[in-house]
Parts: sequence; C-alpha cells; structure tokens
Amino acid sequence: MTQYILKGRSEVKGEIILPGSKSITNRVILLASLSNKKTLIRNYLQSDDTRYMLEALEKLGVMIEKNGSEITVHGTNGSFPNKDCELFLGNAGTAFRPLTAALAMMDGHYRLAGVQRMHERPIKDLVDSLKDLGARINYLENDGFPPLEIFPKTEKIIQKISIKGNVSSQFLTSLLISVPLLNQPLSINLDGELISKPYIDITLRLLQKFGVSFNNMNWNQFNLNGITVFRSPEEIWVEGDASSASYFFGAAAIAGKIEVHGINQESIQGDLKFLDVVSSMGAKVTYLEKSIIVEKSGELRALEVDCKMIPDAAMTLATMALFCKGTTKLINIASWKVKETDRIQAMSNELKKLGATVHSTNNTISITPPSIIKDNVTIDTYDDHRIAMCFSLISLSERNVIINNPECVNKTYPNFFKDFESV
Repeated sequence: MTQYILKGRSEVKGEIILPGSKSITNRVILLASLSNKKTLIRNYLQSDDTRYMLEALEKLGVMIEKNGSEITVHGTNGSFPNKDCELFLGNAGTAFRPLTAALAMMDGHYRLAGVQRMHERPIKDLVDSLKDLGARINYLENDGFPPLEIFPKTEKIIQKISIKGNVSSQFLTSLLISVPLLNQPLSINLDGELISKPYIDITLRLLQKFGVSFNNMNWNQFNLNGITVFRSPEEIWVEGDASSASYFFGAAAIAGKIEVHGINQESIQGDLKFLDVVSSMGAKVTYLEKSIIVEKSGELRALEVDCKMIPDAAMTLATMALFCKGTTKLINIASWKVKETDRIQAMSNELKKLGATVHSTNNTISITPPSIIKDNVTIDTYDDHRIAMCFSLISLSERNVIINNPECVNKTYPNFFKDFESV
C-alpha cells in the first residue's frame, strides 16, 4: 500500500485555483451527449469519475473531442448510436445512476458494472421508478444493487411516477435527466423528504441551460409539462468544485489565510453553504468577484450543524472539530452510509485514532477533541477520496499524519496533495 506523509505545520497561506466541479461536469457531459448539436465544455474536471463517464459515452457512440481543459461533446438527439455494449463505471455514482436511467429509455441492450463498492450501493428505488416507466432491468448479482442488465423498454403510457427522496438525490437527478427522452408530459412525485436539495437545484439549473424546464412544486413534485428536447447552449463553463474548496476553506479557518479562485458567491453548488458554518465557527469570510478568501480570526467554536444541505463538505467539519473548543455535533448525515464507504463508521474509526472522543448514530456524529492530537497517526482511507482530503487538515496541528492509499483522491481531485502542500 502506498502512503503520503504530511509533515506537521502551523500555518497556511496562499492561493488555490479549483478544479472544475465533479457534479456539474458529469451532468453537463451527459446532457451535452443527449442534445441536438455539439457543446464546448470549458474547465471540465479531469478525474477518475469524469473519465468513467466520458469512456462510457464514447463506447455508446458519442463523438468527443478533447483539448486541454476543454472538451467538445457532439449531441446524439437523445439516442446513443450504439445499442448494445458493456460499461464499467468504477465507483462513480454520478455516472452510474444517470446512465442507468438514460439507457433504460434507449431501446438497447446494456450491461453496467463497477467496482465492488459500487455493487454495494443501493439502486433499487431508481430501478423501481424506471420499471414504472416501462424499463426492463435485471439485477445480475444481488437484488437492489448493481451490476445491472438493461433491455429495450416496453411501451407504456404513464403520467406520474414516484421516487424515494431520502436515500440519494442522484436517483431524482437521474429521472429528471432521463424522462424528457420519453417525449411526453410527466410528473415525478417525491416519496418522503428529499435529502441534498442543492444537488437537485444544480440538476434543474443545468437542464434549463439545455432547454428542459421542470416546474418544481415545493420540492414535492416535479412536472414536465410538454414534449421537450435537449438543446445545446453551444458553450458552457464548469465552475470550481465547492466540495473540494471546503478543505482549503477549513485549513484557512484553522491556521491562516487562503484565497480560492474559480468560485464565488453566485455558485450554483449547495456546498458553498459550508462557509456559513465556518463563519459561525469564528473564521472571517470575504467574497470577491471571482474568488473567496477565508482567514483565521481566533479560536474556532464547536457547533451543532444540520448537514442536510452540505453532505460532502460536512466531512471537513468532522476533522475541523479537532481544532474547536467544545463538542461538535453533525446531524442529518444518514446519506454518508451509502457513499464511497460507510462514512459515519470510517470517520469515527479514524478520529478515534487521533485521540478524539466520538459518538455516532445512523444519522449523527459527535466529536470532542483530545487535549493533544496524537502524532504520526496512519489514516485508513477506505478508497474514499473525501476521507483522504479532510484528514489532511490534521497536519495543521503540528502533527505528522500518514495517509494510506492517497491515490483515491484521483476520483475527484488528482492534484489535491500538490495543491495542499503549496499553501
């Protein structure tokens, strides 16, 4: 196993240019592939998850031209040329779930698989909703989980379907992207409370850029009122990744001052609300036209934080808790259990290694820092990019920290350690 050793330090200072957002990149690539003509995508994220999406689309017959930080995706008018192929999608939920839904509408024969952890992440709720639309999908191993086999759908006239909202917002995103392919009006009802609403907001905003509008009925129902097609905006810029920004915002709040470029207060990403929490903890936040500055402004205060709107950035709060006075409690984090790993259990395990007192449930975690953070602790990352990145902050306690399997950051931020060391 490879390791990355972060030497203890007491200060951060500098500037960071963020990589493009993963959530936006994979949505835009798929929408562009379904649209009526080619789309130039600027500042797209180049990482494992986006590579899986691009490779899959190329296998499906989509023409894609790459040029540095730009790609041009040639639209297929809602019908991929290749109607029979096998796709491997790693552990990329933002590729696996939306592609499952789109391919279920394509009248083709497809097999979708991933790494073992992807095969442990539930997909039954999405598949059940797709079957209501006439999709024919088989589970190849365990019921309710990938890998999947998709067959040409049966013709079915239906005006309304339901989807559970409390497992993964990616299920609703997948339906919102795929149901326009049916060429009919349709309503999507939410069964239960929707988690991660900001990610649905990203989906709805990007759909609008591609000419598709849903009426959002107070987050309980989404109505597509007519026959619609995906229309390319011709060019689109991917803003910096707000989840990735959280590590630098957190580092600055703990130990100095960092300016993060590629994102501003107008971001469509919900994880920017992380800054409201950082400000409440005691850090200073300054919004500029094309960047955001965070700087330390005294000792950080522990808080109880409802993380429903910031599920990914909330992981950074878990390691920041070791630098706060008092006990930090994060609530509404049940979605952590079905991510790249069971993040509640993983965070609890690794925080305890550092000397923290940790109590967790299926939806919460409470963290009390030790009087002295332990030195030279080896952090297991569970092949989860966010665990590797958020535990890098521990080095700001002037303690060395050893990160196992640092390559897992390639999922969303291949240059993370280089950028972190630069400040």
